[in-house]
Amino acid sequence: MIAALSLHSLLKEGRKTLILSIPLIIGQLSQMLMGIADTAMIGKVGVTELAALAFANNIFYIFFVFGIGILISISIRSSSAAGREDPSAARSICRNGFYLSIATGLILFALGCLTIPFLHLFGQPENVTAAAPQFLLLILLSLIPALGSMALKNHADALDHPWPSFWIFLSGVGLNILLNYLFIFHLRYGLIGAGVATLISRSAILLGMLVWINRSSTLKDFIPRRWLAPYNRQEVTQLLALGIPASLQLLCEVSAFSISGILVGLFGEVPLAAHQIALTTAGAFFMIPLGLSMALTVRVGNVLGASQPERFPALIISGWFLTLSFVICSALVCVFNGHDIANLYVDKAPVIEIAASLLVIVGLFQVFDGIQIASASILRGLEDVKIPAWIVFFSYWSIGIPTGWYLAKYLNWGPIGIWWGLAIGLALAAILLSLRVIKVVKTH
Repeated sequence: MIAALSLHSLLKEGRKTLILSIPLIIGQLSQMLMGIADTAMIGKVGVTELAALAFANNIFYIFFVFGIGILISISIRSSSAAGREDPSAARSICRNGFYLSIATGLILFALGCLTIPFLHLFGQPENVTAAAPQFLLLILLSLIPALGSMALKNHADALDHPWPSFWIFLSGVGLNILLNYLFIFHLRYGLIGAGVATLISRSAILLGMLVWINRSSTLKDFIPRRWLAPYNRQEVTQLLALGIPASLQLLCEVSAFSISGILVGLFGEVPLAAHQIALTTAGAFFMIPLGLSMALTVRVGNVLGASQPERFPALIISGWFLTLSFVICSALVCVFNGHDIANLYVDKAPVIEIAASLLVIVGLFQVFDGIQIASASILRGLEDVKIPAWIVFFSYWSIGIPTGWYLAKYLNWGPIGIWWGLAIGLALAAILLSLRVIKVVKTH
């Protein structure tokens, strides 16, 4: 890999990746504002409501991330079609990918609803379990428009047109904040109001994406001419062949965080509220390496489709360097400003103290988190998804979660032990996925 490098090639590939990643990063950050707004506003309502929001979100994100993983296949195949300059294939991918997104949303909504009668089995505080079901139902319903808009966004991003979808998604975030204020405080619907605001906002984003993508003059050759044409079984099968392993990989990671939240909830509602603050903050900072990784998937897919493997070394190493530059900065913010960050969400001293301790760990593991998501995304662009899924499963579920529970339960570290387990799992995933990238690139 090193032999194909030069400073010029590193700067050239890094610049292209950064330019593509800017709207993706901002777009991901804007999406996190929904979660931040919900957390901050519900935090003003009460600790029980904030803990219930955390509990419901821990369950919701398992389904949501599975759906997002399925739709990663659209980015992979659309970017490869763009690299081959094949608009006919791109049109088929877009239409069948959209069909797949709606079907996936409906199935996941139905499966999510089946969990609601059994929330008490998760062992959370009784008042938290009682407050969660209606909010969970609303955000599960929002899966359908959320995944539909994500499918269209992935297609547009893969064709190097990320800015219009960015503005549409950002407008949806602004709408969500306004509706949060209306429903939570003005109409006094509390936690349910936050769920209603999320559902309306995500539906509006889907409508905006459909209107734009059908009126876009620059994308007209890459957009379906007949949206209601019968689905292409072969195309859907190919999307699923890439999407299911990628989805399982993401699910292993996010479910590890969700299960960690449930384990933290066993220690009480105050630690769970602190966990939600730490998780929301970590998620916000994570949007920067996530946006970069999305750009890497698209760019690697383009290079693969164009059959230019000599560009891989500079593209990959510059992507790792950009990711490390961002995550080191965000890690320093979390380590040295934990109390100030926690104070933005709540004014309860016990919650702030625990959250600040967790944010120190968040800062430390962000370095590993950035590298593992960059490496995983590079592998997706190379259409290598099966072995990475096993790597992630092993790192989180064989090492991270058991270690965290041991530290929390048997060494009496409490919630801090759970988060140290996550950090160890992330570190192992980062190392193994990076080694996998090097091995796969050598075969091209």
